[in-house]
Amino acid sequence: MATFDYAEMQAVAEELITEFGQMGAIKRITPPDPVLGGDPVETSYPANLVPMTYDQRYIDGTTILTTDRQIYISSVGLTVVPQVGDIAVAGRVEYHVINADPNNYDGHVNVVFIVQGRLA
Repeated sequence: MATFDYAEMQAVAEELITEFGQMGAIKRITPPDPVLGGDPVETSYPANLVPMTYDQRYIDGTTILTTDRQIYISSVGLTVVPQVGDIAVAGRVEYHVINADPNNYDGHVNVVFIVQGRLA
């Protein structure tokens, strides 16, 4: 039985996102130390991404709003795994990450990150 090549699928996803997407960023804000205090630290990670409108049949007005975007983020070269609480930046538009799916089927290769982004 042949095994599935997830690295190949990752390369295909990277190629498509590069062709149809844009350079953006994932911003992560680290809260201040609970004991020592200080200011929150914002770190920006360059990312190649594609924000797409959700198909009308998925928009229910509660979980998914009409202004939400399904954002495909290339995992190639990205040094963080997008998570809820991060901010995806596409162009000059910022989206709060509401839901995140790493699409890691074999436990080793993140094929592509798909997040639900809500206007910040």
